[in-house]
Amino acid sequence: MEQEQFYFNTNKQLWNNKVPVHLASGFYNVPAFLEGQTSLNSIELEELGPVAGKSLLHLQCHFGMDTLSWARLGAKATGLDFSEAAIREARQLAHKTGQTADFVCANVYDAPGYVKGPFDIIFTSYGTIGWLPDLQRWAKVIRQLLKPGGCFYMADFHPMVWLFDNAFTHIKYSYFNNGQPIEEQNEGTYADPTASLNDKEFGWNHSLSDLLNALLQQGLQLSFFNEHNYSPYNCFANMVAVSPGRWQIKGLENKIPMLYSLKVVAPAS
Repeated sequence: MEQEQFYFNTNKQLWNNKVPVHLASGFYNVPAFLEGQTSLNSIELEELGPVAGKSLLHLQCHFGMDTLSWARLGAKATGLDFSEAAIREARQLAHKTGQTADFVCANVYDAPGYVKGPFDIIFTSYGTIGWLPDLQRWAKVIRQLLKPGGCFYMADFHPMVWLFDNAFTHIKYSYFNNGQPIEEQNEGTYADPTASLNDKEFGWNHSLSDLLNALLQQGLQLSFFNEHNYSPYNCFANMVAVSPGRWQIKGLENKIPMLYSLKVVAPAS
């Protein structure tokens, strides 16, 4: 556990450093968000459906734009993230937008001790579980915080994407999680590759079977699992727009999945 805490502390510093860069980036486009533009994509909006009047917990929320976008749609939203800088900025965004939402700073594994559940909906998206070493513990947290009949929804990058080197020229990493983290030292960030960031990070690849079995073993019932051949973000190297808001890897267009999305439901009783 001491080694795991070292990984988390290193990653927390990474994300604390990313926050001011991301806030200023065109990728996140905070000014448009403050003017009322949603940060959510059509995938999650269409697949999750109406949230008005429902309690919603957003795990690994970064600085809260998606959390607040759900609040704008009527959800009673809570966002949780382990980055102190991110949560501080999330609270500022809530104040600036006039939205009511709670923001809590905690590791996702510790969420039951920090948030007031249970929730109708738990949500997470785009680059989240790769920062977690153990999906069994993650799924247990989700089950513990869901109301009977409540749902967990996620959309994330497909594990196929994480097999490649950063330039998408060859397979570099294992599809499977062998328990040891992938240690990298990357310059910049997906929101601004030119940023003067050079931080160490630790991540873990997770197979789809590990993901699905972790949730199913908690007694959650699968409603759907979808795979998508595009990314809504231009966040990797060598990407090309195949239609407005849809990006693929140049040379791999329509050949690999870029995203998956899923919904599971807690038993009604």
